[in-house]
Amino acid sequence: MEDDDIDLTALSDAELIEQMHDDLYDGLADEIVEGTQILLDRGWEPYKILTDALVEGMRIVGIDFRDGILFVPEVLLCANAMKSGMNVLKPLLAETEAPKAGKMVIGTVKGDIHDIGKNLVIMMMEGAGFEVIDIGINNPVENYLQALEEHKPDILGMSALLTTTMPYMKVVVDAMVEKGIRNDYIVMVGGAPLNEEFAQSVGADAYGRDAAMTVELAKEKMLEKGAA
Repeated sequence: MEDDDIDLTALSDAELIEQMHDDLYDGLADEIVEGTQILLDRGWEPYKILTDALVEGMRIVGIDFRDGILFVPEVLLCANAMKSGMNVLKPLLAETEAPKAGKMVIGTVKGDIHDIGKNLVIMMMEGAGFEVIDIGINNPVENYLQALEEHKPDILGMSALLTTTMPYMKVVVDAMVEKGIRNDYIVMVGGAPLNEEFAQSVGADAYGRDAAMTVELAKEKMLEKGAA
């Protein structure tokens, strides 16, 4: 059955949520906006729509991305569809003070202008309910320190795609140590050439192998931080 033939308003709440997971998976932004609006009209809390329809849908996408069933271009479409739904919910969520999973500042390190991986992480993190501040590409240490000062996040994320720019992550961590603020933040690093050993050698708390993994680790670290 073609999607065009489905009258979303005729579906029960449970069927509609199910359908939204499918539409999200297929990257259908208009359908996600329509589904979000229908649920709002039916009196659903914005936070419940975010959790049950969008975040859960992205969780399914994340699993298939991790398992190599979906690839970056497809996941970007899914994330884009999710963003469309988020745009409807954002003003409403702001009013209701919806609980956030945490706050992250993320940027690509100095000398590196690659941002597909970073953007994917941002979308997946937002999909998991995190507030993310993107400071863009080619960031010198000052940009990171300024963003930490300004936004007071839980997590600092750094990405690099070049082996030549990777060592700059240590420069940032060392500067945080020097300022005595290293332990105030969860430092996460990611990017194609990195690995677990490298992350440890620069003094990071976690290495996100891919976007889905990064989200899982971020949640884990936030729990540990809460427990501590």
